[in-house]
Amino acid sequence: MKQIYQHFFDDGKIYQKRFLLLLCAFIISVLPAMSQTGRTIRGTVTDETREPLPGVSVVVVGTNTGVITDAKGNYALNVSGANATIRFSFIGYLPKDVIVGASTTINANLVPDAKQLKDVVVIGYGTASKKDVTGAITTLKSEEFNVGATTTPAELLQGKVAGLNITKSGDPNAAPSVVLRGPSTIRSTGGAQEPFYVIDGVPGASIDVLAPSDIETIDVLKDASSTAIYGSRAANGVIIITTKKSKSGQSHLNYSGYATVQEVSKKINMLTGDELRKYLADNGVAPLAKPLDDDGSNTNWQNLVERNGYSQNHNLSYNGASNSADYGASVNYFKNEGVLKRTALERTIYRGYVNQRFFDNRLRLNLNLTNSNTNSDDIYQVNVLPAMLFYLPTVGPFNPDGSYKENYTRTGSGTLNPLSLLDNNTIKINDNKTLINGIVSVDIIRGLKFTLSGSQQRDQYNYNSYLNSKSGLAVNLNGVARRSAILNTNNIIESYFNYDREFGRHSLKLLAGYSYQQNKTNNGFGVQTQNFSNDNLTYNNLFLSNPASVSQIAFDNAPISTLRLISYYGRAQYQFDDKYLVQASLRDDGSSAFGANHRYGLFPAASVGWRIINEDFMQKLPAFSDLKLRAGYGKSGNSVGFDAFSSILIYGTQTVNGASSKFLSNGNITNAIGPVRNENPDLKWESTATTNIGLDFGLFKNRITGSVDYYIKKTSDLIYDQYPVSLTQYFTNTITANAGKISNKGIEVVLSATAVKTNSFSWRTSINASHNKNVVESLSKGQFNLPSFYTAQLGGKGQSGNFSQIVQPGQPIGTFYLWHYVGKNKNGVSTYQNAAGNTIATQPLTTDQRIAGNAQPTLIYGWTNTFTYKAFDLNFLIRGVTGNKILNATLANLNNPADAKLQNIPRFTLGESFKDINAYLISDRFLESGSYLRLDNATLGYTIKPKIPAIKSVRLYLSGNNLFVITKYRGIDPEINIGGLTPGIDNNNYYPKTRTFLFGLNASF
Repeated sequence: MKQIYQHFFDDGKIYQKRFLLLLCAFIISVLPAMSQTGRTIRGTVTDETREPLPGVSVVVVGTNTGVITDAKGNYALNVSGANATIRFSFIGYLPKDVIVGASTTINANLVPDAKQLKDVVVIGYGTASKKDVTGAITTLKSEEFNVGATTTPAELLQGKVAGLNITKSGDPNAAPSVVLRGPSTIRSTGGAQEPFYVIDGVPGASIDVLAPSDIETIDVLKDASSTAIYGSRAANGVIIITTKKSKSGQSHLNYSGYATVQEVSKKINMLTGDELRKYLADNGVAPLAKPLDDDGSNTNWQNLVERNGYSQNHNLSYNGASNSADYGASVNYFKNEGVLKRTALERTIYRGYVNQRFFDNRLRLNLNLTNSNTNSDDIYQVNVLPAMLFYLPTVGPFNPDGSYKENYTRTGSGTLNPLSLLDNNTIKINDNKTLINGIVSVDIIRGLKFTLSGSQQRDQYNYNSYLNSKSGLAVNLNGVARRSAILNTNNIIESYFNYDREFGRHSLKLLAGYSYQQNKTNNGFGVQTQNFSNDNLTYNNLFLSNPASVSQIAFDNAPISTLRLISYYGRAQYQFDDKYLVQASLRDDGSSAFGANHRYGLFPAASVGWRIINEDFMQKLPAFSDLKLRAGYGKSGNSVGFDAFSSILIYGTQTVNGASSKFLSNGNITNAIGPVRNENPDLKWESTATTNIGLDFGLFKNRITGSVDYYIKKTSDLIYDQYPVSLTQYFTNTITANAGKISNKGIEVVLSATAVKTNSFSWRTSINASHNKNVVESLSKGQFNLPSFYTAQLGGKGQSGNFSQIVQPGQPIGTFYLWHYVGKNKNGVSTYQNAAGNTIATQPLTTDQRIAGNAQPTLIYGWTNTFTYKAFDLNFLIRGVTGNKILNATLANLNNPADAKLQNIPRFTLGESFKDINAYLISDRFLESGSYLRLDNATLGYTIKPKIPAIKSVRLYLSGNNLFVITKYRGIDPEINIGGLTPGIDNNNYYPKTRTFLFGLNASF
């Protein structure tokens, strides 16, 4: 047996040797063949515009061999032979297969996948194709945003969205006023008239945490059929912001930056010192007291207070992605100097995100983190702005010893030295906001997805001010310091299911979710104290103050409030045959802010759409490329601006004639505490019902597109906090209650066109216009009866108790209530008409006031044009309003010839009689047209695409903002704040509008 095995192994060795010889011979024979067929294929992949496409997947079909195109769209791939097939694929584009054949260079041009790249609109807890939207929604992409030194993202939309009115002064620290489709509340505090903001799915997030460069799209939801999914906070519309994310297979390093110079666009023409002296002498007035009121100077206080402001912005971002994850980070630095000295804003924003996918993309984990740190320098504008106009130009800023020249005995307006107000008073604010958001998304079965998200926003607000020992605002107080530190936190948990399936000609989308939100505000304290031994430490150590009594130490009255909101919501979207669209939603909100009898409210909405373009009869109308009819109705609410104590009985410090009352308790003086707010268990949110009918259309293969919307928006259960009640039934004489109605009706038109398009030149133009009519329908209901109430107490010489606007049924918000100016009598004195119809030359009574017009514009419009020629691009925006009135109370107060010995006057007053003792009275004489047309922005850019692999593109651009304005308004600027309860008033408090010139650079690597 052993011999047999041995013989076998011996023979095995022979067979092994023979096998190796045969294998070598085979390899030798095959190698020449492989050398003839195996080779490397190279090429470039481009998109539909022949631009290189980085990140494209290039694979050999049927193998694991594949590469990704580089930043220039280039690739190199080894293939086995001429019969191999290369597949090019990229998200959003149709895949392309190419047989190698005899080629060694294969270039591929990918065509967009219409199904994937169709315009996507964010609709709240999901997205929809623009063609399937049944509500009134406007979407702006980043390339359509306004260019300029924008303080907040809201300014990116100015003039671009029909029905959206955004107004902003030149103040770097002031947020713009944003009103969508007219005011729908008579409250103005806590952002009650502002739209509701949603950032990357986080409802109620602050837009100040975002840098404009990090925003990809902004969707503006206008009607209730779109906004009702956000329930009790959506009555003023919803603005959804989506930030930039990486695309699969791509990595980018981007830098964008600009530098600006800003100047005051217009000044009020005041008299010089010599002109004022001559005016007084010509009118027989004794010379001004020297040197106290006249030291021979000719001081232009506006020039001393104002300056050219320089601003800069830098944004650096990195984005990367693989097949299973995408990630990115950015940092933004923005510094904006105001045109008034000592006003500035400096902000740094850090942002990072990571999205990880598991189990063939069935599980997705997302984490987003943003931090915004803002430092603001401000001044006491309420004092500085009038002082730089009123203060006598006949004196200089300084005494011979270098101290500021003051005359505290002088009466009239603007009695404090403007430069002293700037330099001896300090306001510094730090606002640090952090937003963190985590999302878990799971595909459970085909079409069914579950999403769980949790977010927290922390807002640490620190206010510091110091009025030093030389301050005219704190004379003989030896310094007054105030500090406050407030932390606000907002925690949100959202969980919802999305079901999305297509069944033949049917398409169904379902949403069901739950939301929990807790908002804790005023977690902190504030204190003011005075009497410091020196000014060296300003507000930095309040312990060193030496108040003479406890009454000189004041604490902020800002109690901690915890507000909770619990919601259940659902939505169904159905589509049949890509023609007939139906959507319905329902949200049930419960809020701790409202009365025990009305904690929960239902907010339903329904809308339908008809894609007429897909009907057979439209084939006979080839000019139409799109046509859709929309109609919707829904209810949304307004609960913004309330705290947890809004509906319950509140105790606080009792006051008598505006002063805190005291009593003696056990030998100690104690504040009197008692009821300060009545309980109202029936208090509920304001409810807004909107009907919207719209038509979307496209002509000539969408070379012309547009939409028309008509809406009726009615708000009921208006909340007012000053309804009079009887003290026999309530603790205090007013109560917060629901009792009013207000309506807005309007029409919006948008028209866009590609007027010219050639290989080297294109011209795109878009115009939007909107008309809105606002009416207060009622202020009374049941036991709460209020015929009207007055607002806008502007003050002024002898007018401290007067109001200049009225809120009254039948009239819009911002209705002016003024004396009627008749003209001058033979002595040159202003005359007015009293309630009896008689002409009088004395100051009228408050009973002589009448309705005189309103601040609501009848038309808002914007016109955008974009031209491209090869590597050049030119864009400009013209916008404006018409039909509104502005009360120029600034000019009225300045127009006081008889007081020219106490304060300066404008050149306008030289045409007035010195005997006119009524010239300054605020009347309809100073109610002016607020219409204007403004060249808001013009930008010229040039894009360079160097033949350097590491650089994708570089764009240089020059831009100008507020280049000119056409208006009849005699004030600084007609773009007066139209938000709040007192819109359209210019009363010595308008920060100058600026003209800005900007140079910027965008680079992508």
